[in-house]
Amino acid sequence: MLNNSLYQTVRRDFDRRQAEQKHLQDLHIQEIYEKIPEYESLEQELISLCAHEARERVMNPGVDYSERAKKLHDHIESIRKKQQDLLANAGFPEDYPDLKYMCPICRDTGFDGNDLCSCFRHAAAQIIYDQSRIAPVLERENFQTFNIHYYPEQIDPRFGISPAENMRGILYECKKYIDNFDTAFTNLFFTGDTGVGKSFLTHCIANELLKASRSVLYLSAFDLIEAFEKHTFGRNEDDDTTFYEDTLFDSIMNCDALIIDDLGTENVNNFTVSQLFLCLNHRQEHRKSTIISTNLPVEAIQDIYSERISSRIISYYNIFLIFGDDIRIRIARS
Repeated sequence: MLNNSLYQTVRRDFDRRQAEQKHLQDLHIQEIYEKIPEYESLEQELISLCAHEARERVMNPGVDYSERAKKLHDHIESIRKKQQDLLANAGFPEDYPDLKYMCPICRDTGFDGNDLCSCFRHAAAQIIYDQSRIAPVLERENFQTFNIHYYPEQIDPRFGISPAENMRGILYECKKYIDNFDTAFTNLFFTGDTGVGKSFLTHCIANELLKASRSVLYLSAFDLIEAFEKHTFGRNEDDDTTFYEDTLFDSIMNCDALIIDDLGTENVNNFTVSQLFLCLNHRQEHRKSTIISTNLPVEAIQDIYSERISSRIISYYNIFLIFGDDIRIRIARS
């Protein structure tokens, strides 16, 4: 975990971004002034017009300026048009003197109204993700390193399909999920015995979403519940980790994709069940995708976690059963 304020870390990055863009804008404007002196003269005329109008309104507060305001607007538009023509004739893009923003919603302030902007949340989630243990794993476990040959081609009589053919179908659905992530809201639920590749598959998905600049949070079920416990019971306003824990909780609830690995390995109690329901229900209502992997069969979810949770999984998740040999044992033997 971070040992300093995550907020301040992200805030400094946003402040740096704003300063860099303002510096770039100043350089562009200076370049324009040097190549097109008339542009600068028009800019000074605009400033003088606006300053004069402001003084007039302060000195004569009772005057109706509606007709005058229209004339001023037309005059300003005429000057702006001349400036655009000058830029075009000199080969400059129309927006060359404008301040550029990486995020058009918050204009790189980090705030959308009174709330943190989604881009700020994404940056915080990315820092959390980079500090997690999963980040280096994705370099080894991704679709490029996924090996379908670990799944037998022989038909499993229990299911009437081979593990390999079953996995090919699941891979197709996973890649469709990634390709349509922004247009088709979907949740995924992977179940199967230990060692059949559930976690590897979720790593593959996480890697692709991250490459597409989506905010992804990958937590084991144990770490998820620990985060809920610290957010609920471990608050200490004087502790530097408090903001981290609040931001982690916010990311759990609002990141683009939450991946919960090994559901069922955590300590299950009333708190666990209530917090898990709160999480899944919030994300469903706000159309934030959730991916769950577990060794538990679907029918065991109701017995362990309650009907409310199982009904949401059955109703709102695409459920995939992965079966085959324990790949880790096969690798060890080879």
